[in-house]
Amino acid sequence: MPIAELIATDAYADHVNPQWVKLLNLLEMNVSYERCSGAELFTRDGRRILDFLSGYCVHNTGHNHPEIIDALKDELDRFGPVMLQSNAPELAGELAGRLCRLAGGGLTKVFFASSGSEGVETAIKFARAHAGRVGLLSCHRAFHGLTCGALSLMNGEYWRNGFGPLLPDTAFVPFGDLAALEKELATRRFAAFFVEPIQAEGGIRVPEPGYLQDAQALCRRYGSLLVADEVQTGMFRTGPFLASHHFGITPDIVVLAKALSGGLVPVSAVLMSDDIHSSVFTSFKRSIVHASTFSENSLSMRAGLATLDVLENQRLGDRATNLGMELQQELASALAGFEMVQEVRGKGLLLGIQFTPPRKLALRAPFEAFAKIHPAMFGQILVMRMFRNQNILTQICGNDFMVLKVAPPLVITSAQIAEFVSAIHDVVDFAHHPGAFWSEALGLARRAMGA
Repeated sequence: MPIAELIATDAYADHVNPQWVKLLNLLEMNVSYERCSGAELFTRDGRRILDFLSGYCVHNTGHNHPEIIDALKDELDRFGPVMLQSNAPELAGELAGRLCRLAGGGLTKVFFASSGSEGVETAIKFARAHAGRVGLLSCHRAFHGLTCGALSLMNGEYWRNGFGPLLPDTAFVPFGDLAALEKELATRRFAAFFVEPIQAEGGIRVPEPGYLQDAQALCRRYGSLLVADEVQTGMFRTGPFLASHHFGITPDIVVLAKALSGGLVPVSAVLMSDDIHSSVFTSFKRSIVHASTFSENSLSMRAGLATLDVLENQRLGDRATNLGMELQQELASALAGFEMVQEVRGKGLLLGIQFTPPRKLALRAPFEAFAKIHPAMFGQILVMRMFRNQNILTQICGNDFMVLKVAPPLVITSAQIAEFVSAIHDVVDFAHHPGAFWSEALGLARRAMGA
C-alpha cells in the first residue's frame, strides 16, 4: 500500500476503529478504492473488484448512479432550504406520496429518519402508542439494527453482549413457527410483531408459503401490529417494491432504508396507516413529539426521488426478478455435487449459498478444528479467497456464518453473473480438496489469535 494510503489507514486506526483495520488486514481486504461505478469497484493499485454485496443491499441502483448524482448537484445549486426545521418541506411530501403508492395496502403516512435502526426505533414508539401495550415480539436470528431499541429485538448474544439491560417485555419466536407465534400473541401483551419478510442476516431464509399471511391473521386476532422490516429486502431488491408483496401481506408498518437514496445520503422511511400515525401526532400540540434532526432534509429527499426514478424507469425490479432467477439457476447448476453446498436460496437478487459441514474425514477434521476456533472461520476463508484471488466482494451472513450472501446491485449484467458463478465454483472446488485452503485457514486462525 502506498505511503499516503498507509497514513490514511493509520489515522483511521488511531481515531476511529483500530479493530476494524486489524480485521481487514487479517482478511487481506484492506484496499483503497479510487472509483466505484455500477457493480464495479476500482482500487488505486489497478484492481477491478466485482461487487456482490452492495453494501448490504444499499446499492440497488449501483454505485454512484449518474442520474442520482446529477439530482443532488441540482439540489445543491438551488441554494434552497435544507434543514430549516420550521417549514413543511415539499420534497418530503412528494417522496412520501410515491412511497405510499408503491407500497399500497393502506399505508398513507411516512416518517423520515436517517437509518434503518432509527426507523425501527420509530416503529417501536408508534406501535406502542397505537396498541397501548409495551411488549415487542420478533424472530430468532433477526437483524433489526444496533441502537438499543432495535437491538432489543435481536436475540443474538454476539450483538447484545456487554450493553447492559435492553428494552424489557421482549420475546422471540422461531422464524416460520406459527404455533410459537400464536402462543405469544395470545397473551395480548405485545404491541407488535417485527419480522423480516425474508431474513437476510439470518441466512437468506425464505418463509414457507402462507406463513406471513397466517402471521398477519394472528396479529389481527390478538390486537398486535405487524411490522415488516424491509430495510434490506425493500426497494425492488427481491423483484417487487416490497418483499411483502411476494407473500400477499399488508403490514401495518413498513421500515425502509439502505437503498432509498442510491447509497449517497443517509435516509430511512417508516410507512404506516393514518390511524397509527395519529396515535402519536394526536394534536397540533404534539406535532413534534417524535422528530429527527436530519429528517426530511432536502438532499435526502431529492436523492430518494431520484432513486425511485432510476428504479422505476430502468425497471430494476423486473431485472432483479429475471436476473435473480438466472443467477440462482446457474449457481445451483455450477455447485451441484459439492458435498459442502446444501442449497442456493432466496428471491430476486437477494440470494444465499448455504454450506454444510463436510462428510469426508479428510475435510471434516480440519473443518471441525477451525469451527472450534471460531464458527465463522470457514465462511471468512471463502470471502477472503473470493476477494483476493477472484476479485469479487461478498460476505457471510451476520447471524448464520454458513451462508454466503449473494446480493449484487440490480444493474448487474449477465456477463458479470457468469464471472461470479465461475469464481465461486473455483473457490468451492478448491475447498473440497485437502491442502492449501485448509492450511491457509489454520494460518489465518493463528494470526487472528495473535492480533
